[in-house]
Amino acid sequence: MLLSGFVVGQAGLYQALAMFVVAYFIIGMTVLSVCAISTNGALDAGGAYYMISRALGPEFGGSMGIMFFLANVCGSALYVLGLVEAIVDIYGIPPGQSVGTGSQVLPRSYWYELLYGTFVLLLCLLVCLVGASIYAKATFLIFLVVMGVLGTVLISFFAVGPTVVRLLRPQGNTSISLNGSFTGFRLATLRGNLPASYSVDYTTGRTMSFSTVFAVMFNGCTGIMAGANMSGDLKRPSYSIPRGTITAVLFTYVVYNLLAFLLCCTCDRNLLQNDYGFLRDINLWPPFVSIGVYCSTLSAAMSNLIGASRVLYALAKDDLFGASARHPRRRFKLPGHPHGNS
Repeated sequence: MLLSGFVVGQAGLYQALAMFVVAYFIIGMTVLSVCAISTNGALDAGGAYYMISRALGPEFGGSMGIMFFLANVCGSALYVLGLVEAIVDIYGIPPGQSVGTGSQVLPRSYWYELLYGTFVLLLCLLVCLVGASIYAKATFLIFLVVMGVLGTVLISFFAVGPTVVRLLRPQGNTSISLNGSFTGFRLATLRGNLPASYSVDYTTGRTMSFSTVFAVMFNGCTGIMAGANMSGDLKRPSYSIPRGTITAVLFTYVVYNLLAFLLCCTCDRNLLQNDYGFLRDINLWPPFVSIGVYCSTLSAAMSNLIGASRVLYALAKDDLFGASARHPRRRFKLPGHPHGNS
């Protein structure tokens, strides 16, 4: 949700819609490939690795399985860092101050954020160690919470009146004060947000472009392998994976486009470009948005972590990287070949 504001604020509505089309075209090709392979035979634990190795052989499957494992591990770390950053942004003591105000109670530094990330990662690990059943229940509960938050966001566009939001934009070692406006539905606001208006990235000092904004946006469209990675825990994986993945992709595509249009009609450029948490400021109850962000990033971190464990388990089970002393022959088996292949 918050990602849509960044994309629309920099690229405008026209280019934002073009980015969604390109991103979901890439995702769609991947999803169709996964669906074709998943309906081609019996599935076991290992997700994408299992499907690729049984379709293309152990050589391709083993190399790509390692890549999928590392990608899931790095993806989990990415979402954990995102969650920590979201928590520290609200509850962390501002830089340069020894004492915060109100809810700002968490010390803020590199090592403290590393400590917070470690605690979050341990929480995800505990949930995954309990088993797939508790993970499924936790993610279903998170799904309900996120859908509730999304509902309040959509309602807020119509229920909240025009609002001026005070902003602080980083500039070097200092910050400058700006005002962003939630104007409500106005044609002038829509017209102002149609073309692109790329600003300077304060972290690099360079002007953003279509490619840099697309690179940030595309990370928010991934996660399509979450269902496939749970192939060994599904009752009917060849039925559930295609339908669940395609439904999820279509749903998120519609939501991203709807949010982009609503943002263009109601928020000015200053608000979209300089306040990535602006949805909190215009929500009926601001903590709703924070809860949604925490839940979605926590769910994504757990999904990648448990997916990595399933891929690693399947790799170890197939014993592709060196046979044991008791079983010198490779234990990789193709469907329909009970004696396996050496």
